[in-house]
Parts: sequence; structure tokens; C-alpha cells
Amino acid sequence: MEDCIFCSIVAKETPANIEYEDEEIMAFWDIEPKVEVHILIVPKKHIPSITDLQDIDSPLIGKMVMVAKLLAEKKGISEDGYRLVFNVGKHSGQVVNHIHLHLMGGEPLGEMTD
Repeated sequence: MEDCIFCSIVAKETPANIEYEDEEIMAFWDIEPKVEVHILIVPKKHIPSITDLQDIDSPLIGKMVMVAKLLAEKKGISEDGYRLVFNVGKHSGQVVNHIHLHLMGGEPLGEMTD
């Protein structure tokens, strides 16, 4: 997508602090981190939102979670715990219309509401 900042980062047209990259996934530090470790895991394939996923995308989503697990271990936050978050749509706070998984940790995050 022409105006997608994450597509621009994936294409390496916009700089980012990249933590992980393979043929399908890129992970980079959030430019406005909410906690000590705040990494975004994005598919290189442009998918605007979780609501736009197709059955064929299931392995890609699973791989995003596995990359998050790997990065949590690499950053030393696995043992104490971390949070994985997909924001879906404007009411959830999704700002960039390209699916992305937030890996957040490195400090106590508090409880989510039930």
C-alpha cells in the first residue's frame, strides 16, 4: 500500500530499529514504546486488519506469535512474562491499518480487565 508506514518499513524506505526479519515477517521497535520492551511484529504481506484475514493467512499469524516468543526469550522477558496484543479497528486503538502484534514486557504490566 502506498501510504502504509509499515509497508514502507518492510520495503526499507523508512528507517526502523529492526529486531528480526525473514521472508514473511519483520519485527521492529515501536517508535512510541509504552513499556521497556515494545516490539511490533508485522507480516510483510499487507493485511489491513485481523478482520481481513483469510484462512490461508492462519500459518502467518501463528508464525507471528512464534516470532514474538523468540524475541521475548532473546530480550530476557520470557521468564517474568509479557503481553501479546492485536488491536483490531478504531475502537481498539488500531492506528496503522496493517496488522501488527505488540510484544510488550520488561516491567509489570498490570491486569487486563475481565
